[in-house]
Amino acid sequence: MKPEINRDSIATTALLPKSQPPENEIAGTSSLSGAVFNVSTSMVGAGIMSVPATLKVLGIIPGFVMILITAFVVEVTVEFLLRYTNYTGEANTYGGVMAESFGKFGSISLQLCVMITNLGALIIYLIIIGDVLSGSQSDGVLHSGILQECFGFHWWNSRAYSVLFVVIFVMLPLLLLPRVESLCHASAVSILLAVVFVVIISGMAVYAMLEGKTQELRLIPDFGDGFSFFNLFTTIPVLATALACHVTIHPVRAELENQSDMTSAVRISLILSVAIYFAVGFVGYLLFGDSIMADMLVNFDETSNSPGGLVINAVVRLSYAVHLMLVFPVIFYTLRANMDEMIFQQKSLLAHDTTRFVSLTCVLLAFIYFVAIAIPNIWYFFQFMGSTTVSCIAFIFPAAIVLRDVHGISSRKDRVMAIMVVVLAVVTSGIAISTNLYSSIGNST
Repeated sequence: MKPEINRDSIATTALLPKSQPPENEIAGTSSLSGAVFNVSTSMVGAGIMSVPATLKVLGIIPGFVMILITAFVVEVTVEFLLRYTNYTGEANTYGGVMAESFGKFGSISLQLCVMITNLGALIIYLIIIGDVLSGSQSDGVLHSGILQECFGFHWWNSRAYSVLFVVIFVMLPLLLLPRVESLCHASAVSILLAVVFVVIISGMAVYAMLEGKTQELRLIPDFGDGFSFFNLFTTIPVLATALACHVTIHPVRAELENQSDMTSAVRISLILSVAIYFAVGFVGYLLFGDSIMADMLVNFDETSNSPGGLVINAVVRLSYAVHLMLVFPVIFYTLRANMDEMIFQQKSLLAHDTTRFVSLTCVLLAFIYFVAIAIPNIWYFFQFMGSTTVSCIAFIFPAAIVLRDVHGISSRKDRVMAIMVVVLAVVTSGIAISTNLYSSIGNST
């Protein structure tokens, strides 16, 4: 028996509930290309640097297959969400769809997961930008940043001051734009920079091949030296985090001139992102082999043996850092909207309240900055985030909506697929968390 829906109590808890007016109040102005750029930008983020490390664990062939499987599951779950969006004319957001299926508990659960995921991702973005500009230290080895390599070590190019400059003069102006569609040009540039990054490291790989300096590629996993089969599952949260785009689907869709184009935009974005991940993963592994770090940018410092020298290494790191600077506002947009919905439920649209809009933006940005400076390495948190909140947002919640089926529109094929997605997400996340905990305890011991 399907639950009765109380139309008056359904919370329109959007991923962008107050910063976006209802769809019938605003004409769509964004094009298909703009939607593709914004969705692709949400995919090609910090995860791109970890793809070569996942190929080191999985091997080239299983790694490529796993990327394709993850992309397929993402496409399926996005289609689930879009099918239930606006079915009754009311639920036009992810939060609204969750509220229709599971009430206020569902919408709040989604918002908490989105806020935790986006907050963690933005902190990681600033940490990576700080690593590029001001260097980092890993296992007692100091990896200098671009500013230190160019100007030496000074107080003004330390992590705290370099990141503060980026936050004030790059991030803040973009974050004060009230509409996500206004970021499509920045998103286009960010995708272009990602392509430039791929082209440069591909050129480095070709040069290394001509010089005979490429590393031996592992086609399948190597189970020697105590490597456990369960370690393979730790790569899945990384790929899921890399390709998950569910939190940007509805805000981008709301501004599309033809909202039926959203499915095509997602598929094009997935193809583009998978191609970039294939290229970066293969080339990075080819250049550095088993010495590849979890953050590949660390391999491009002045002590690396990569072909190209300091100038090309600096261009590689800087292009990716600028890419993250332009991805940052798109992710921040949904975080701010969800935070506003949680705190100011009865207030007017966020975009129409300048004081609240600016205040919330500055408070969130300041918090992200101070955490990124205080905690210079949170990669373990990044792994656990991919196993928990990202898994819920990208896989478990969309599949649960289909299984709940409050409108009676799910086919048997849909329900079977939804069950498979839930089982896959729960099993792989559980194994990944357990393996990471076991490894952490073993290392500390």
